[in-house]
Amino acid sequence: MTILQAIILGIVQGLTEFIPVSSTAHLVFAARAVGLYAGLDKTLQAEQTTATIAVIQLGTLLAVLIYFSRDIVNILRAFVSDNLALLSHRDTKRLSHDSWLGWLVIIGSLPVGIVGLLFRKQIEGTFTKNLWVIATMMIVVAVLLAVAELVGKRNRGMDQLQVGDALAVGSAQVLALIPGSSRSGSTIMAGLFANETRETAARFSFLLSIPAIGASGLLELKQAITKLPHGSYGSLVLATFVSAIVGYLSIWFLLRYLRTHSTGIFILYRIVVGGAILVALSVGFITAAV
Repeated sequence: MTILQAIILGIVQGLTEFIPVSSTAHLVFAARAVGLYAGLDKTLQAEQTTATIAVIQLGTLLAVLIYFSRDIVNILRAFVSDNLALLSHRDTKRLSHDSWLGWLVIIGSLPVGIVGLLFRKQIEGTFTKNLWVIATMMIVVAVLLAVAELVGKRNRGMDQLQVGDALAVGSAQVLALIPGSSRSGSTIMAGLFANETRETAARFSFLLSIPAIGASGLLELKQAITKLPHGSYGSLVLATFVSAIVGYLSIWFLLRYLRTHSTGIFILYRIVVGGAILVALSVGFITAAV
């Protein structure tokens, strides 16, 4: 991976990880456009591309950790102190909001963790780079997001989240294992169906991304060391750093945007891009495989 390829992939990852338009779809196209690992066996190329994308995602994980650092510290502090107090019977009061939120993040992270481990080989394979799948899921999630916008009451904030929210949003996060779905798009959609406000749905989605992106990136980091060319390590670090900066700005933008706007522009974008890919595939302008 060259320096130019690293910068391009880092920018694309940072822009699309948190905006509900599917980072995988855009990264697959970006990887094709810059000729990432071109000339390799298709299976090896798919594996190296998957490893590269997963490691670059660690940059966007860093962006979340920095942006929500105060929230994360409060959650961790309250989670430890409140649960220790309950276990030692020193305090029988209900868990504070922050410690309860910690439990919701744990519960919401279980579905994607279990399914991700069970289907890891399929996730790393060529299926997850197939443009028919990517384009179809871009449209499917766009339609579901549009329905969620129409039926969601959007009257519940962060202090009203319950186990049902964690299970609903966490289950929707599993959908993101299918390329083109978008992790943020799927989880925000579920939050809206659960009558959360748009900003609450986005904030909870970002908190849930911490264990999901962290586990994926760290698991692939070990694979990347063995699968990726030794000369690409420096470029990989650069791509990760770029994705962190751009990812931070993307979080800042989306949270402010959703306070006063719907997800309509993203729904339209997904349908247009997904439809364009399907047309291009149908006429043979592009191929479905890597």
